Amino acid sequence: MKVTATRLPEVLILEPKVFGDARGFFYESFNRRVFREATGVDLDFVQDNHSRSARGVLRGLHYQVRQPQGKLVRVARGAVFDVAVDVRRSSPRFGQWTGELLSEENHRQMWVPPGFAHGFLVLSESAEFLYKTTDYYAPEHERCIAWNDAAVGIEWPGDVLPQLSARDAAAGPLADAEVFD
Repeated sequence: MKVTATRLPEVLILEPKVFGDARGFFYESFNRRVFREATGVDLDFVQDNHSRSARGVLRGLHYQVRQPQGKLVRVARGAVFDVAVDVRRSSPRFGQWTGELLSEENHRQMWVPPGFAHGFLVLSESAEFLYKTTDYYAPEHERCIAWNDAAVGIEWPGDVLPQLSARDAAAGPLADAEVFD
């Protein structure tokens, strides 16, 4: 597995070894020992999630202020632009973001540690997005930052007006958000 730090060094891109031939391909999407040795991260994943979204759907930017979740994310079908934003006030990179194309073709995964908001924009006709979390979903602790907060300045690809859930459409700026110390 190849591991590359992003411009937010705690957020990592993982590229598994893919074995392919005329019949198709095989790769290990997760192996705890390999993940720990390659990243230095040794956490238990407690929940797997799977979503399917149409082109232009933007989910995020989500995080939990209590029971914070680390997320290991990947795309099984289609392509997304995946984003992480540092929401740790004490971090020198507070409010900064990183983004990466994740697709069924490139097999890349992104490790988004606790303390980061996460979101993605679907670039293909549809996308199936899978992710493992280090803590359980706790809706009472979930928070959301506006996807287009000018202070964060995410450079989303394309000229598409994103399709948002009502909750995501109502999200406020990072400046008003409850964040980590």
